Amino acid sequence: MSLALIFISVLLLPDLYILLAFFRRRRWWWALLHEVPLLLALASAGAWMGGVSAQWPGQLLFFVIVCFSLPKLVFSVLSLLVSGVALWAPQCRKPGLYFSLFVGGCMLLASVYGCSLGRHQLTVHQQELHFSDLPAAFDGYKIVQISDLHLGTYGHQTRFIERVVREVNAQNPDLIVVTGDLVNIKAEELVAFQSCLSQLHARDGVMTILGNHDYGTYGRFREADGQAKNLEKLKRGERALGWDLLLDEHRFIHRGTDSIALLGVQNIGAPPFPKMGSLEQALDGVDSHVFKILLSHDPSHWRMEVLPNSNIQLMLAGHTHAMQLKLGHWSPAIWKYPEWGGLYQEGDRQLFISTGIGGTIPFRLGAAPEICVLTLRK
Repeated sequence: MSLALIFISVLLLPDLYILLAFFRRRRWWWALLHEVPLLLALASAGAWMGGVSAQWPGQLLFFVIVCFSLPKLVFSVLSLLVSGVALWAPQCRKPGLYFSLFVGGCMLLASVYGCSLGRHQLTVHQQELHFSDLPAAFDGYKIVQISDLHLGTYGHQTRFIERVVREVNAQNPDLIVVTGDLVNIKAEELVAFQSCLSQLHARDGVMTILGNHDYGTYGRFREADGQAKNLEKLKRGERALGWDLLLDEHRFIHRGTDSIALLGVQNIGAPPFPKMGSLEQALDGVDSHVFKILLSHDPSHWRMEVLPNSNIQLMLAGHTHAMQLKLGHWSPAIWKYPEWGGLYQEGDRQLFISTGIGGTIPFRLGAAPEICVLTLRK
């Protein structure tokens, strides 16, 4: 109920205020033009809540709220404050109104940028990771990590993902890892991208894990076992790409007489995200003295289980997306995740979090899609 009230307030109250304050003496079609975003939002909200399985209603609703409703809300609040100040200082009314328009306009431009150019500004994040116990043969070993592609958000538009593949291959990696959330909901999202993703190439191959979205938890399926079938279809699809899907398993990578263990678990996260995997099972058969790298989608897993219950030296995660919003080195993701992006250390134990490529919503502002190039150093 509270969420519904917030939703209605954000959508309706700013429009009502602006109509009454600025459009009462204008022609009716000006008012109607002003309300087009609101009408689009209500239509998409109705389609979404009415059970439409396509992703466009939710994406359109998000676009309207971020690009129009929130700037209107900020403008309305500032305008009301200006009106209050103007009761005692009338000379402040016009400059205050211009300031309100400026702030609202900046928000609109930033939001439109995030929904268009911002989500395609691909970056390459270079990071060296130093370990005293790294086997000497792996000094300089290069891992390229990509995460959270959320392919369904791109529909059938493959150009950006093709660019990601070219850039990953250009790094000449020893190993490529994909740390979950390949799709939003349905395995069918992968079909349009099979050709380009199969072109990913590294000396030791491509290793991947499942993220919370890959289980189809957030979708509607007609059959009782539809979710389970969808998951199996996605697993087959990833393996058909030539990727090695790790389901609470490990692989050994050898260089001469040296070796490291690469472990991958199914999703293990703090509520409300599911715990599907088993770290104990992934570690079974790996000697304690072996250098270990863990792929685990949710960074919450690091403090929850990895640090207290293992001696894993490095964990690679994704999931947070930095909430797809960064201002400098700050992100609102910190309100939910103590570790939300980049490198973190506890003694000689390290966690690296990729803020990802895509997202269920087509928006990125400041938190550019990233390819992470991780070089191991002794």
